[in-house]
Formats: sequence, C-alpha cells, structure tokens
Amino acid sequence: MAKPGETLLAVEGLNSYYGDSHILFDVAMTVARGEVVALLGRNGAGKSTTMKSLMGAVRPRSGSVKLEGEDLAGRKPHRIAAAGIQLVPEERRVFGSLNVEENIVLAGVSAPARWPLDRVYAMFPRLKERRLSRGTDLSGGEQQMLAIARALARDPKIVLLDEPFEGLAPIIVHELVRTVHELAAAGQTIVVVEQNLAAALGLASRAYVLNNGHVVYEGTTAELRATPDVLHRYLGV
Repeated sequence: MAKPGETLLAVEGLNSYYGDSHILFDVAMTVARGEVVALLGRNGAGKSTTMKSLMGAVRPRSGSVKLEGEDLAGRKPHRIAAAGIQLVPEERRVFGSLNVEENIVLAGVSAPARWPLDRVYAMFPRLKERRLSRGTDLSGGEQQMLAIARALARDPKIVLLDEPFEGLAPIIVHELVRTVHELAAAGQTIVVVEQNLAAALGLASRAYVLNNGHVVYEGTTAELRATPDVLHRYLGV
C-alpha cells in the first residue's frame, strides 16, 4: 500500500469520446496519497468528462487509470468504486425518498470498509440534526453535504468532487470548504473540479488546467497564482 506522499492515482494517455466526438486528448495526471488536486478550466474544457472517465461512467477508448498500480480503465463503475474511488457528481444524486441516515447507511452497504455513522456526523453535524429528513426536504447545501457524506461512508482511497460548490450560497460554500479542509488534514485524497477559482486554489496544493480536452498547465497552486497569463488565457481571470 502506498505511503503518504507516494503516488496513489496515475493517469496516462487518457482519450475519451462522446459518440464520435473526441473529448479528452492524452490526458495525464498524478495524485499523491493525502493530496488535494484541482482540475480547472472553462466550461466545456473536459473536466467533468475526466472525472467520469476516472469513475468509469465514461469508458476511455485508450489510456490507463492506475490506483495503487492497478489499472482500472474500462472497468464498470461499481468495480472502480469497490477498488476505492468515489465520485460525488455535480447533480448530487441523493435518494429523495429516503432520509439522511438511510442514504448514508445504504451507501456503505456494499463497501469493503465503511465509516461508522458517528464519524460521518462528526464531519457533518448538520446532517445529524437532519438525519430523519428526506432527501427531497433538504436544502441544496444539505444535499451536497449528504452527497459527500455518502461517498465518505465507503471509506474511499480517493474522492472526486465535481463542482461541489456550484449554486450554493456563500455561507454554505464557506462551511463546505472548511469541511473539505478538515478531510484533507485528516489525510483524505481529493480531486476537485470547481469553477469557484478562489475556493479551488484555497483547497488544493496542485492544479491541472484543461483546455479543449488537453492538459495545458500543471503546477502548484502557488505557481498558478503567480502565472497571470495562464489564469487569463484559460480561466478568464
């Protein structure tokens, strides 16, 4: 098993398509155990497709997705989840007819290991208060908390967060950023796609920038902040 700082996820030569449309071109990235990495770019740059390709929701035509050296590319999403990758999709996908606690318990049923409920609620006290509320009765921020909690309930090796702060009030974003910081401090490996550049750069230690399906920049977030031409050209800042 990889030690902290060693490569946990290694992606090489990833090419993904929607039908005949070539979306990702030889995408390569690495994520170390315990690291938070941001995947940045304008709308349509290929960020969500990259996340879906890592999770198996989009099957890459070529390339490798290695978790602890094991190539998962082309496997079904449930197999990839069992190996230790969890995607929190942009649309959240909580079960509206189930209450908060049922959502969390159900998520962990098929997991090789799982977080106890007390640990989940310690990370998300608001969910403990709302544990008997149905998914449809939650606010957008609470649904996002629940979506992340469901992923964590499976004790994943790496969590993929796709636009976790989109459409949420600033006070909720602040709370979720704090929670993700706590997760990172506890050693959770995270890849985050986020349009909120300040939040993304505040969370991540390294960043990849995508443009039209190509990786056009890789570096630390400090280096990215100090590279205004990249920020302007590819992120519109």
